[in-house]
Amino acid sequence: MPQQIGGHTLKAFDQDIERLRALISQMGGLAEHAIGEAMRCLVQRDNEGALRVVADDKKLDELEVETERRAVQLIALRAPMAGDLRDVVAALKISGVVERIGDYAKNIARRVPQIDSASKIEPMSLLPEMARIATGMVHDVLDAFVERDAEAAVHVCERDIAVDDFYDSIFRTLLTHMMENPHNIGQSAHLLFVAKNLERVGDHATNIAEMVYYAATGEHMIDVAKSRAGA
Repeated sequence: MPQQIGGHTLKAFDQDIERLRALISQMGGLAEHAIGEAMRCLVQRDNEGALRVVADDKKLDELEVETERRAVQLIALRAPMAGDLRDVVAALKISGVVERIGDYAKNIARRVPQIDSASKIEPMSLLPEMARIATGMVHDVLDAFVERDAEAAVHVCERDIAVDDFYDSIFRTLLTHMMENPHNIGQSAHLLFVAKNLERVGDHATNIAEMVYYAATGEHMIDVAKSRAGA
């Protein structure tokens, strides 16, 4: 007879949570691809590709709805407790954050037709590397969620500093361009918008990391950091 835990069979719950993790992984893959494609379109001035990125965002929206439906159903039918419940709630929250990351990719893609001569502006060469770090954080933090790897989640948070440093550098450079020549203001503003969206991707990856850490350990990452600092 299957083992009973908190009102659900262990095997049935494991299958349900694996389906949730699979949906989250699928969402993460789509979000990563969307950011990569949006940046490619930006660099190559691919307006048609940018339109596809915008249109494909609907797939992420649909997966978020499906994840939410399954998570709520799992809570209602399986009555998970303790660590099991943390896993389900984390999946529910993470799906919303990943959907938002997809929105940032869509926002970047929408700027592509408006950026014509930005290749002459130095920060244009920095944005792809900033995007690479941010998407790498998203990829790794979702792997950490699937593996319930709290330590990997901590490492993701540490990498957000690099994304912030890129943003600060790009912001200062673009501000200088705008001050030197008013004709640069329009293009610089668009690039600054792109950089800000990438910075927010890094922030959201950090938010997911904190959820993963809590789901895996039952402790809040910030509380652990404070206790270590005071030790």
